[in-house]
Amino acid sequence: MGNSMMIPVLPILQRKLDISAFQSSLIITAYSIIAIVLIPVAGFVSDRIGRKRVILPALAMTAVGGLVAGIGASLFHSYGWVLAGRFIQGAGSAGAMPIAMPLVGDMLKRDDEVSKALGTIEMSNTFGKVLSPLLGAALAMWGFSLPFYAIPVLCLISGIMVAWCVRVPKRRGEELARPPSVSELFSLVHRHLRWLLAVFFTGASAMFVLFGTLVYLSDRLESDWNMDGILKGLILAIPLGCLCLTSYFAGRVIGNHKRRMKYTAVIGGIVASCGSLIGAMVPGMFWVAVAVCVTGIGIGAALPATDALITESIRKAQRGSITSVYTSTRFIGVAAGPPVVSLLARFGQSWVFGIMAGVCLLAAWYSVWGIQAGTGGGRGPVHRKSRDASLQPIHEKSPRSIFRRKA
Repeated sequence: MGNSMMIPVLPILQRKLDISAFQSSLIITAYSIIAIVLIPVAGFVSDRIGRKRVILPALAMTAVGGLVAGIGASLFHSYGWVLAGRFIQGAGSAGAMPIAMPLVGDMLKRDDEVSKALGTIEMSNTFGKVLSPLLGAALAMWGFSLPFYAIPVLCLISGIMVAWCVRVPKRRGEELARPPSVSELFSLVHRHLRWLLAVFFTGASAMFVLFGTLVYLSDRLESDWNMDGILKGLILAIPLGCLCLTSYFAGRVIGNHKRRMKYTAVIGGIVASCGSLIGAMVPGMFWVAVAVCVTGIGIGAALPATDALITESIRKAQRGSITSVYTSTRFIGVAAGPPVVSLLARFGQSWVFGIMAGVCLLAAWYSVWGIQAGTGGGRGPVHRKSRDASLQPIHEKSPRSIFRRKA
């Protein structure tokens, strides 16, 4: 909810704080930019001290950031204070949601269980996005700064649930191995750069398109069609609901089949591209909403597949670090989407959705090319006994592949 709740509030903040559309988009970007930097750090630290010891202080910092932004908006009407609060909030978020993915991998043993759980995690993530426009719009009707004050409340609830409900199993066997150093992580990433970059690019593209089209739809609903409040939140929640349901079912369909993960990501990119093409060619509020819904379905299929490819291809000792780099690349898309769309909107709707269609299609093509059988960064298959094979190749046909189907 950290970013999505702000989407219906941005036009209101423009009026209350007397700022431009580009400046209001930076309220989302400021949150994301610091998260991009700190998410890999949080993952690296969580590999060493544990996931919960990172998540709980991070939630506390996120709550402080929400308070600073709320006070700055309500008491001082200061755009600078709001940006500072969002900056702090983004720093805290770096150690919260991104660490949930490796935590799930730590707690579950079977690959198919991990895939289903990651589908549920992605569904929960998008379900938060579904609720966010409704909650943000409803709170903004009572006071434009209330969405900022909601963040500490949500963080308190989340912190209590994590502290009380999450029980991480003790590490044993290979899990007790020393986590890799920074140089070792760079070596691992370099060795498997080809397929990792494809997954990273797909995740970043998905979030770029999602937040860009949602911000565009939010602006059009208010400026062109005079919709605000709960009705606006409901319309914004529809494409996110499509994304949420698709993520849930995609996580169950792909199971522990790596080829299904690859081609689900590819098909998702193609579907999202088709949705954006609809928006580029057909004017009118109804068709813009339909276009964003179809795009959400495609993104909802791609994200659980890329989540599973990353999480299930990495040993537990390195999982927090590498998955955090992946989540950081997703935040690059979140940060870039709103300001890019605010600039493209000057040239018209066809430019906005045309660029989004091209990005989705490029991500689908890159997945076909980059996520290849037996690739170790383009250097052949990595053997089971290799000491550096922490990032296993995606290759079901190879007799030595860790991902071959069990008899």
